[in-house]
Amino acid sequence: MKAARFHAQKDIRIEEIPEPELRAGAVAIDVAWCGICGTDLHEYLEGPIFTPAPGHPHPLSHEEAPVTLGHEFSGTITALGEDVMDLAVGQNVVVEPYFVCGRCASCRAGNYHLCEKMGFIGLAGGGGGLAEKIVVDKRWVHPIGDIPLDEAALIEPLSVAHHAVVRSGVVQGQFALVGGAGPIGLLTAAVLKGMGVTTIVSELSAARKDKARESGVADHVLDPSKEEVKARVLEITNGIGVDVAFECAGVNAVLDTLLDALKPAGVLVNVSIWGRPATVDMQKVVLKEIDLRGTIAYVRDHAEVIELVGNGKIDLKPFITGRIALEDLIDKGFDTLINHNETAVKIIVSPSGRGL
Repeated sequence: MKAARFHAQKDIRIEEIPEPELRAGAVAIDVAWCGICGTDLHEYLEGPIFTPAPGHPHPLSHEEAPVTLGHEFSGTITALGEDVMDLAVGQNVVVEPYFVCGRCASCRAGNYHLCEKMGFIGLAGGGGGLAEKIVVDKRWVHPIGDIPLDEAALIEPLSVAHHAVVRSGVVQGQFALVGGAGPIGLLTAAVLKGMGVTTIVSELSAARKDKARESGVADHVLDPSKEEVKARVLEITNGIGVDVAFECAGVNAVLDTLLDALKPAGVLVNVSIWGRPATVDMQKVVLKEIDLRGTIAYVRDHAEVIELVGNGKIDLKPFITGRIALEDLIDKGFDTLINHNETAVKIIVSPSGRGL
């Protein structure tokens, strides 16, 4: 089968590899669509980060580069392994793409996303969504009902956004500032808006500003190159500042702006994956007693997110701005998102070419 394989920094190849073998307790899935994630871009430009380097296999997958990429994907079950009773051939599903040990203190406490050895399918091994087929343990497979498969490829990043919003503690009627309107920023705004939070988005890209407006996920869209974000936030919040802020860009200037725009005792949630260390003005954190929280991926979020989408409370259609074949992954996918990100938000890939 065809698969996109990470070999090294700026070295991703479309290759023919053996189809995965079905095993007990797992299901075989034909991949329909796979999204290109910002984490994939970081791996391409700066990796290996989550991908195990040659000579350093991941402790759970036991794989090292080259590995198949892709962790935001949807597909259809084609076969069931022994002992799989609660899923069915023909079901459309998404995958919560984890490797966890099940034995460390975090796993035993139910916080499997903080597993000491945690890895992601599609980054640390185990196959990936940028391939025609994959075999996944039943634990991580979630039926999606009637949600279209292309939209379902965004369930994984929406779960990231949902977990970040839960981590913030925000409640209906409060004010939130989202720094960066890439896919995760827009989906974070969608979750916030659905909760009844007044949502402010700050973004430079014209296409992403337009998407924030057109999709209806933002009450206010600010351009930091044309207006002073803190001043506009104070104007919107009657001089107080936002209750919560979400760093979704991995850019130090955005982090600094969020610290300025937060009210005293506000909460800043870092959602983005950083390619390099950030600089934090700790004096701002101290003097305003800001609560700085990290967030990684998701934990028990997929079921609720699937319900939100299935009930129509969150519409994922507006965020898909491109559909490409696997062979075009670099030229029409990665290159567009890295060098022309003002023209795209979320690009999804069809490994088989069906649906294009």
